[in-house]
Amino acid sequence: MNRKSYAVIVAGGKGERMGSALPKQFLEIGGKPILRLTMEKFLALGRDIELIVVLPTAQKEYWKEYCRMSGFRDKHILTSGGITRFHSVQNALSYVEDGALVAVHDGVRPIVSSSFLEKMFVEASEKKAVIPVMPVTESLREYSDFEKIGSRSVDRSRYVTVQTPQVFHSEILKEAYTQAFKPSFTDDASVVESAGYEIHMVPGERWNLKITTPEDLYLAEKLL
Repeated sequence: MNRKSYAVIVAGGKGERMGSALPKQFLEIGGKPILRLTMEKFLALGRDIELIVVLPTAQKEYWKEYCRMSGFRDKHILTSGGITRFHSVQNALSYVEDGALVAVHDGVRPIVSSSFLEKMFVEASEKKAVIPVMPVTESLREYSDFEKIGSRSVDRSRYVTVQTPQVFHSEILKEAYTQAFKPSFTDDASVVESAGYEIHMVPGERWNLKITTPEDLYLAEKLL
């Protein structure tokens, strides 16, 4: 790889709860918070990675206290999230230098494999803007007002679901995030694409699960 450094932005979330007093990224699996498990996947790669964790301001002290009490001393930068994911990543990019490969990953995807992360960095070093995707396996319908019909079937072969990490050359990602926010910016790829760059899709990983429901948490516990 010809990139001189690596950065990982871990988006901790906005504090969503799943029937718990704690935000979901702080729920534990095997005695460790989900956020820590996610971070450790990147730390285990053995690369000199600048790890940047984005959390809502109100949750930063909780995380600092957890790190102090648990002895979790792996180096990372802790920064505040913004009002949207776009603004959170924008804040984190101020810590990223040019010439880096930057991975942006959901803090509640702790099951991603090391081999998959390595593959994403390799792909991005060559293609500059890479996202992992998975084929849609369920039938799809689209809500519509066509001829007053409530919905219509669509061809699922034309669609994919998108995972993280999404990996970019830092210059591209930083330039893209100088744009004004748009509601259509649902992930980093949509921001980069809006700036005029081509997005390359690569096969995702089946069990790269985003924990959003209690059922997801149960499944993640079994898989880990």
